[in-house]
Amino acid sequence: MRFIVSTSTLLKQLQAISGASSSSTVLPILENFLFEIKDNLLTISATDLQTSMVTTLPIEAKEEGRVAMPSKILIETLKTLPDQPVAFSVDTQTLAIEISAGDGKYKLSGENADDFPKIPVVEQTSKVEMAAATLQEAINKTIFAVSNDELRPAMSGVYVQLAEESITFVATDAHKLVRYRRTDLSVEKATTIILPKKALTLLKSSLPSEETPVSIQYNNTNAFFQFGNIHLICRLIDERYPDYEAVIPQLNPNRLTVDRQLFLNTLRRVVIFANKTTHQVRLKISGSELHISAEDLDFSNEAHERLSCQFEGEDMEIGFNAKFLVEMLSNLGCEEVMLEMSTPNRAGLLVPAVKEEHEDILMLVMPVMLNNI
Repeated sequence: MRFIVSTSTLLKQLQAISGASSSSTVLPILENFLFEIKDNLLTISATDLQTSMVTTLPIEAKEEGRVAMPSKILIETLKTLPDQPVAFSVDTQTLAIEISAGDGKYKLSGENADDFPKIPVVEQTSKVEMAAATLQEAINKTIFAVSNDELRPAMSGVYVQLAEESITFVATDAHKLVRYRRTDLSVEKATTIILPKKALTLLKSSLPSEETPVSIQYNNTNAFFQFGNIHLICRLIDERYPDYEAVIPQLNPNRLTVDRQLFLNTLRRVVIFANKTTHQVRLKISGSELHISAEDLDFSNEAHERLSCQFEGEDMEIGFNAKFLVEMLSNLGCEEVMLEMSTPNRAGLLVPAVKEEHEDILMLVMPVMLNNI
């Protein structure tokens, strides 16, 4: 088996899918890429059993064949080579691989392709299509709120509600929650799926920036994403997602509207002086003035800043973990945000002051108890 390909083309494709391969000590075959040649088309696959990525590229090849090649050494070698044609020769009996590039020859040993796990195929799926930029936005807006708690597997992914009039993406870790809804997307038959964090992280880094359409197919066990010449397949999280709607407070008479960037920069400064464990900041709102303060009694550190704001409701004092507020404000793109609150011990809601068309985003953050001194 022999084929020729450009180093830069091959490296780009390998880097695009390398995140799916695993450095598994239990199954060393997962540290390999699977190369398959058929009809002058090279298909390369990488998997960690839960998430798989596949890419295809046209090449010059006289015969067909398949072999598993070690991913790390392959990428490291290609990175150091200039852009030039590189020839791969594989002895199908001994699985010895020889790479010829310019004046250099490099030898390594491959693995039997039959030992490589089978990549799931699309069967009995439903389908939805969306622009890459829309999917990217949905991932960026929700992935930071996904839980890392292994004891609550349902919350370790993004919950997607596919409905006949909208698609909603939800993520929570019990301290913060994000609900991102698109009303310009819909499916014929309503259903829900939970997409794992790793697959979304890989999508986030490999989605093209332009308005490329992304085809998403899903059944009871897997989701299949296709864009350009890349396929990403991930196993869905088979768990029941908590009833997130129940924790969103409906009546929030106290509404604070403030410049997002100003609020974000102030919090970033003030949190430096907060307790390093709780990151607690105190928001004191009276009239059109927002007073933000933090203190760390152990080190006698404290910070106070005032911001002008618009406020409807009763004067109030409420405590939040500033790290959560900073994350949320960083992931909102609007100029002004509205913080809706009911009482100091109920969750606060962050929403854009002006809603975008076809987009509805809500971020919920739990308060922290203030010790009034």
